[in-house]
Amino acid sequence: MKKILLSFALIGTLVSCQKEESLTYVSDPQIYQFKEISAITLGGAGASEISAYDPTTKRLFVVNNSDINRIDVLDLSIPTKPVVIGKIVMAPYGGFVNSVAVSNGKLAAAIEATNKQAAGKCVVFDTKDLTEIKQITVGALPDMVTFSPDGNFIMTANEGEPSDDYVTDPEGSISIINVTGGYAVKTLNFAGFEPYMSILKKKGYRVFGPGATLVKDTEPEYITISADSKTAWVTLQENNAVAKVDLNLQVITDVFPLGFKDYTELNNAFDFSDKDSKVQFGRYPKVKGIYMPDAIAVYEKNGIPYLFTANEGDAREYTKFAEVKRVKDITLDYNSFPSGAELKVDAVLGRLNITTTLGDSDGDGDFDELYSLGARSMSVWNGNTGAQVFDTNNEIDHRSILAGLYDDNRSDDKGSEPEGIAIGKIGDRMYAFVGCERTDAVLIYDITNPERPLYKLTLKTGDAPEGILFIPADKSPNNLPLLIVSSENDGQVKCYSPIQ
Repeated sequence: MKKILLSFALIGTLVSCQKEESLTYVSDPQIYQFKEISAITLGGAGASEISAYDPTTKRLFVVNNSDINRIDVLDLSIPTKPVVIGKIVMAPYGGFVNSVAVSNGKLAAAIEATNKQAAGKCVVFDTKDLTEIKQITVGALPDMVTFSPDGNFIMTANEGEPSDDYVTDPEGSISIINVTGGYAVKTLNFAGFEPYMSILKKKGYRVFGPGATLVKDTEPEYITISADSKTAWVTLQENNAVAKVDLNLQVITDVFPLGFKDYTELNNAFDFSDKDSKVQFGRYPKVKGIYMPDAIAVYEKNGIPYLFTANEGDAREYTKFAEVKRVKDITLDYNSFPSGAELKVDAVLGRLNITTTLGDSDGDGDFDELYSLGARSMSVWNGNTGAQVFDTNNEIDHRSILAGLYDDNRSDDKGSEPEGIAIGKIGDRMYAFVGCERTDAVLIYDITNPERPLYKLTLKTGDAPEGILFIPADKSPNNLPLLIVSSENDGQVKCYSPIQ
């Protein structure tokens, strides 16, 4: 087995050179002035997840599932001094609140049922007096909610996870709520794509688990909507795909399987072991990554919708079914891995977590290829065709290392674990803000040219940033762009803004 190890010193030099190049690319230096200006702790683990901002009331609404499931209401009129001024308790509506969004004085909340395999709710509140406006029944486990830019639609991504024993496995679905039409709701499933399942699977779409069908197995995760409010794109994280939705017709028009990342390529070398007592990047034939994006955002330029994804990866781990094993615990095909014993050492690939649902291409019980979860990167995709336009390759892990934030204990799993993403305009340039759960950081990229994003800056965050929210200057309480990062492990909400 040919193993190619790359010198971190060399890689660090290459990354530094790229950074110098990018410095000359920026016409607006304001991005380099971004600093943390405030932090507030809302509780312990689960106390600060997703946030949404209302420019009319200058309030920030934050998902808090630390003790009492609720939405915390913060006064953000002075961003350097956020203050908790109220809460909306979720007990009357169901179980955990998973996501919030704001538009035109309305706060929408995605709330799962106390039995999360049952239908969930989207509840709309008034941002001023916090009174309930409307309850709408949606699909099982609404995991994300968003408004269309024109405010006329609310969408929820209903993940539809199975019960731990797989006795109940609800459909994954997408709900479209017509705000101007009396909050009428239409919930879409993926039944129309069932006849094409074999074709989709060949392109990297994953359908797996006990009694799996495409309809039950599809799990919508996150939504982004075009500026004209006509088209939405939805990540199907566990399935390794993105769905395209026509909002006028209220139909799912396309499903784009995302394929796999080849870790044989030079720029895709990663540190795959957490037990080698060092950060050592290597490349290995027949080792791949499954993109499996969580958050998604769209930036349209020259008539092309560019989709930006944070390729986190996620495993199904239930009592009835768990897909993950370490390489040292599986049987490797000798023809594919003639030096299999060497690979199964902890300090090489032995500790790497892989899915057992892929890789046995000939069905003989051993693995001909290895597929790890996530791609440790941000990708850009053409929203019309699903074709990949750009990938950060291994840059996010390298940037985390250079910032002194990389967690080598996560090398065997998902590395820096990009999870959240937001897009915003500062001056005359567009930026992507990528939240990395395991390195506790946000990486900022200039995406003015969406086909060639360029790294700009790393910001230290709280523990496990979950929600990434960008507030443009014209809607910000201090008339400066704001970045709000909510971190689920320490319950912190942090505000970042240029220092003036």
